Amino acid sequence: MKIAIAAIGRLRDSPEAALAADYITRAATQGRQIGFKSVEIVEVEAKPPSDPRAEASALYRATPDDARKILLDERGAEWTSRQLAEKLARWRDDGQASAVFWIGGASGVSQSVKDNADEKLAFGRQTWPHRLVRVMICEQIYRAMTILCSTPYHRD
Repeated sequence: MKIAIAAIGRLRDSPEAALAADYITRAATQGRQIGFKSVEIVEVEAKPPSDPRAEASALYRATPDDARKILLDERGAEWTSRQLAEKLARWRDDGQASAVFWIGGASGVSQSVKDNADEKLAFGRQTWPHRLVRVMICEQIYRAMTILCSTPYHRD
């Protein structure tokens, strides 16, 4: 199974971009050992910017037709790290080709993105800056890979 994070906007050269890239590299390395073909970040630009409909189109273009779609949304379910790992493993074992985590733009996402998401995931009820959300989902995917590989990174 392939895992992608489709995020509106580009981080360019920033501490958050470096941290997200580090976690993605680690996750991809761990994941290959247990049947995850790739883990990547796909940065998408919407034209015009800050238009939720244009952003929706950009997210859809970055998402394979057969992907499991997970929207990061403060109104979503709050999964533990272990629950995320279990979901990823179940989707992989059920033959899901890919899973894509959607991060909308600063103006939020359109209703169509909310309606098309298979799952909605929240990192608590607070609103988080998009740069941090990207780092947080990258770290959680890496953590999920370490849980599935039984490495000592995660402690319950």
